[in-house]
Amino acid sequence: MRDTKEKIILVIYGIFKCFCRTFCYTIFRMRIQGLENIPRDGGFLLLSNHQSFLDPLFAGVPVYRRVHFVARGSLFFNKYFAVILKCCLVIPIKRGQADMSAIKEILRTLKAGHGVGIFPEATRTRDGKIIDVKPGFGLLVKKSKAPVIPVIIEGAFECWPRTRTFFLPGEIMVYYGKPITHEETENMDSDTFATFLTDKLRKNQNECRKAMGKEPFDYPQLPLQQSAPARITELL
Repeated sequence: MRDTKEKIILVIYGIFKCFCRTFCYTIFRMRIQGLENIPRDGGFLLLSNHQSFLDPLFAGVPVYRRVHFVARGSLFFNKYFAVILKCCLVIPIKRGQADMSAIKEILRTLKAGHGVGIFPEATRTRDGKIIDVKPGFGLLVKKSKAPVIPVIIEGAFECWPRTRTFFLPGEIMVYYGKPITHEETENMDSDTFATFLTDKLRKNQNECRKAMGKEPFDYPQLPLQQSAPARITELL
């Protein structure tokens, strides 16, 4: 019975993903770069910046593998919306506390060889910029040993900022960066990893903004220095 229920959920997930892919590419003229950086097999973490309510669609639909996004548990309070979220393979997590059940579910999903999508800023941006990544995610990365794919969504803030009730059509770029391996992060503590990831996401975002003809953001220099990422403009 349980296997049958899971198969039905996966069928619904596949249908919903196809619909969302059409929606995103049609309404938002999505431009995708770096899909080759998604591993062909095994678990992986998508760690993305957060610009709008539609970010799970923007980050997830271009990926042809299964991705379980993590969302705040309060979204599951409405039983009808909760059914939709479950069919979309969303993992609920409680805010403001160490939700061990959610962490165990994330680790089980990664161990089963699937992707997990997380927005490590833990909230939507207020101005399009990337705020500091929360340090707690470093422990999850260490525990899972899964490769981390840094993801940039650019343009979603203009289409649906948190001050607007409804979204508007526009242009979205989604960039999947090169995988960050366990070997690169195993000697980092949580704060160091958070700084490292924040720096990488900000640099990649500014490369996306340049590729879209936008002015890069003036971010402060972070204490941990890393080599600059490959220029996205060279990939276009």
